[in-house]
Amino acid sequence: MINYHHMYEKLIKITPEKNVMVNEPLKNYTYTRLGGKADFLVTPETYEQVQAMVELANKEKIAFTLLGNGSNLIVKDGGIRGIVMNLQKLTEIKTNETTMVAQSGAKIIDASREALSKSLSGLEFACGIPGSVGGALFMNAGAYGGEVKDVLTSTKVVNRAGELLTLTAEELDLDYRTSNIPDRGYIVLEATFSLTVAKYEDIKAMMDDLTYKRESKQPLEYPSCGSVFKRPPGYFAGKLIQDSDLQGKQIGGAQVSLKHAGFIVNKDRASAKEYIDLIHFVQDTVKDKFGVNLEREVKIIGEDLII
Repeated sequence: MINYHHMYEKLIKITPEKNVMVNEPLKNYTYTRLGGKADFLVTPETYEQVQAMVELANKEKIAFTLLGNGSNLIVKDGGIRGIVMNLQKLTEIKTNETTMVAQSGAKIIDASREALSKSLSGLEFACGIPGSVGGALFMNAGAYGGEVKDVLTSTKVVNRAGELLTLTAEELDLDYRTSNIPDRGYIVLEATFSLTVAKYEDIKAMMDDLTYKRESKQPLEYPSCGSVFKRPPGYFAGKLIQDSDLQGKQIGGAQVSLKHAGFIVNKDRASAKEYIDLIHFVQDTVKDKFGVNLEREVKIIGEDLII
């Protein structure tokens, strides 16, 4: 059982009180607008504060979860116990010639726009990805033929022991929508990208084209976690779902998007349980009809709500 007062006092010795919230609703921090409460939600401002919080969690033997910016994530209705860390205040992006260093809380979209402003090519694919830089590394985010592993050279992380490490891109085992970051419990603090000089007009034209494709095809008018499923070998997840006559299928307030079958949207104040039940229904239906296993791209964390 957590001693809330004890933990609160410990946390505000590490970071200012404004950065420590108790029983904070996590639906305010996820793109799906789903999720119960965190015992403690902390938003550190420095790498040292991140390290100190990891060390505190270890010492107190309290659960510790990294939230990211909640774009490719479903938090269950029962919320998350222990300390939940959000790195939304680590947002600095710097460029030096063809090298960009972006902190993990910065949006990957903003990194792509900063690259454009400096006439640097390589991050155009990220102009429509809603996640953070840290999240982009976590899952080797990609779109329209580009992915993080194409431009990442190194990263700074904090490990489970609270140690600060500098790792090469190769040490992250980046593959299609995966890395070893979750398995090893790394907290990404910053990423270094190697970009190339190109014409501003060419970079902007590509980003404008990709933005148009995204906005015209994706259901951005509703909260969602983005693309729910990974692309199965030899197929497209959205096409399989569409051919299973599942577009418009609804469980509670969660719906398979009518605009893009690969998306599930929070159409009408859905619960996380309804959203997850619909994911399972889609997986079962596609498996029965086509014999294809749809693997989730979205991550599900937290506890079920006990009624």
